[in-house]
Amino acid sequence: MLSIRAASLVVLLTLGSLVVVTTFAMAQPNCSVFQGTLLEPNQKTAEVSTEELRQVLSAQSSLVLDARPFMEYAVSHIPGALNVSAKPDVPMSVYVSDVREIERLVGGDRTKSLVLYCNGPYCGKSKRLSEELLGAGFTSVRRYQLGIPVWRALGGLTQIRLEGVTHVHASDRTAVFLDARSVEEFSAGTVSGARNLPATGLKPGKDVGEVKKAKDDGRLPMEDHNTRIVVFGGDGAQARVVAEALVNEAFHNVAFFGGPFHAIKAATR
Repeated sequence: MLSIRAASLVVLLTLGSLVVVTTFAMAQPNCSVFQGTLLEPNQKTAEVSTEELRQVLSAQSSLVLDARPFMEYAVSHIPGALNVSAKPDVPMSVYVSDVREIERLVGGDRTKSLVLYCNGPYCGKSKRLSEELLGAGFTSVRRYQLGIPVWRALGGLTQIRLEGVTHVHASDRTAVFLDARSVEEFSAGTVSGARNLPATGLKPGKDVGEVKKAKDDGRLPMEDHNTRIVVFGGDGAQARVVAEALVNEAFHNVAFFGGPFHAIKAATR
């Protein structure tokens, strides 16, 4: 049985077969899960909480870097995060991004504020990269060590690139593609295998409007809320609205495509 203490809170987050047991820092007895960090011992760089990362992204106060390989980033990343190529001649088991690419990205400014993330509490990619950045003279490096699994579990939205769309459409037969355009536009032509969930049918609240209908008629994967869902629309803004609605309905693996419909249509022929 779990007990809540003033010093720490142990939270179990279940994502499909993945169970993440995380010790969260508590600034005060009433600290929420969104304010928690991993509290790793002997850290060389500070951590940021989910709430702090949200603030960073909103204010664009730091450069957020996804420390994973490109295809993982392309398939699903935190909106606003950037990715750079791998360090040359490094085995995949000890993958690390190329610090020289980051130096070019920031124009040589090693004082640039950076926030790194990867695949969660047990992932070493962001830690390895943070240490290499410190060794290269960077002075403002922090990590969101809870990573993208916890970001999703706490209601965070993710974005998919065109390369990721092509990969998922070709290889993931369980993925659900949702078209956020109108019924008329959907009927005139869509992505192969896609289902229609028009943004115009959304209503404020939970289990209402078009989302409720989609739950009941099989358009949404009600028997596995961890199913990959890719949302696209006439443009990225339309897709994002529907994706956010699904995240608020406890679907944990939702990514929206930020480009126009003609681009995703061409990529999935």
